[in-house]
Amino acid sequence: MAKVINPDICVIGGGAAGLSVAAGAAAFGVPVVLIERGLMGGDCLNHGCVPSKTLIAAARHAQAIRMAGGFGLTASEPVVDYKRLHARIQAVIAGIAPHDSVERFTELGVEVLQSSARFVDENTVAAGDHLIRARRFVIATGSSPAVPPIPGLETVPFLTNETLFDLTRLPAHLVIVGAGPIGIEMAQAHRRLGADVTVIESRRALLDADPELASIAIAALRHEGVVLHEATTILAAEHVGSRIILRCENGSGAFQVEGSDLLIAAGRRPNHASLGLAAAGVDYSDKGIEVGPDLRTSNRRVYAIGDAAGGLQFTHVASYHARLVLQQMLFRLPARENRAIVPRVTYTDPEIAEVGLSEAEARQKFGAVDIIRTDLATSDRARTDGIEAGLIKIVVGRRGRILGVGIAAASAGELINMWSLAVANGMTLKQVRGYVAPYPTLSEIGKQAVISYYAPLAKTAVVRSAIRALRYFG
Repeated sequence: MAKVINPDICVIGGGAAGLSVAAGAAAFGVPVVLIERGLMGGDCLNHGCVPSKTLIAAARHAQAIRMAGGFGLTASEPVVDYKRLHARIQAVIAGIAPHDSVERFTELGVEVLQSSARFVDENTVAAGDHLIRARRFVIATGSSPAVPPIPGLETVPFLTNETLFDLTRLPAHLVIVGAGPIGIEMAQAHRRLGADVTVIESRRALLDADPELASIAIAALRHEGVVLHEATTILAAEHVGSRIILRCENGSGAFQVEGSDLLIAAGRRPNHASLGLAAAGVDYSDKGIEVGPDLRTSNRRVYAIGDAAGGLQFTHVASYHARLVLQQMLFRLPARENRAIVPRVTYTDPEIAEVGLSEAEARQKFGAVDIIRTDLATSDRARTDGIEAGLIKIVVGRRGRILGVGIAAASAGELINMWSLAVANGMTLKQVRGYVAPYPTLSEIGKQAVISYYAPLAKTAVVRSAIRALRYFG
């Protein structure tokens, strides 16, 4: 006979979103059941953010060795011990894993069930030999790699982000299908580590990013030797001996790409097929579980958050969603998702970071807007660090309100933080103009951009002189 549990909250999924809800509710003494069928920590810890950024960090050091000549040092081709790199990736994961573990959450007071979950009716979830009847349910089951319908792909061994970091060897020639953030980040990282890399994209690379910013990152990848085919259709895939062959076609005609390894990075699909959502009265589609601005589903007892709800797929969105549903469930306070305040970062070099409205979105919504563009070349710190390419782009509305900011630069993911605060609080350029930026830092570029807005008719030399004077005289 099934054991019946009656917690206040039942969370399905032990990734970033689910763990945030469970920990937050447990901190207030609320009875919580957490159900996870796989690895605690979800995709981010085990297959996503953590291993990918560890690999990118190694690639950045490899590139620094290669480019050392520009700083008066002896440059050389880096020697990559991929088994040691793999071991470091696993060690970083292992170092974070205890924070997300069953043991830690049990100590927090959460009842963790390591099982699959399935709704049996609108008020009940079955998990193993348990039936959970909770006051509220939170679906946080994340997403998985989407596999495109390429003829012959079923006969070809391929990697996804879930298997890529299991490799203990560097691919000789990595072919990547998909030029979104995952595909482009992994393309640059593997190229810097010494692999040949070819990327095939059916549309434009980094399609969701501002084209002006994306072009800076894409130019850097091409300069480093990544081969990128955009607007290209893959007609068929074959596995011949040790080679993987993709037969392709684009505006230049038919061609084929041969490689040693194939990575599929063509988007993601939500994990909800086995949840029995119809039995729960929860509406869904292939894009995700349908939710309102409050993240509630068509069943008022059930919320869906993170990748499971579709929309932006970032770990910090999962944490943001968790806060919104906790606010509603624990404190009965209304909460609505505002995607405009969520920063988006692609971890290439240079990085691309955006928050708020893009130029195109702002023009569509408001019509006339002002755009401030300042090149990173005007930054003294960029010069000292040998950074040649970069741009900050600020979208300005009426009365100087900051509608959106985009940055293509080294450490753009760090630089966007202040602008995220500005967009979230509806700040104006005048308010940003009043803060003091430390010198010399890359963050000064934002202050320079704001100052330039107030002197549109001045010649470039005059503006730069004024900026230097302001550093010393306030």
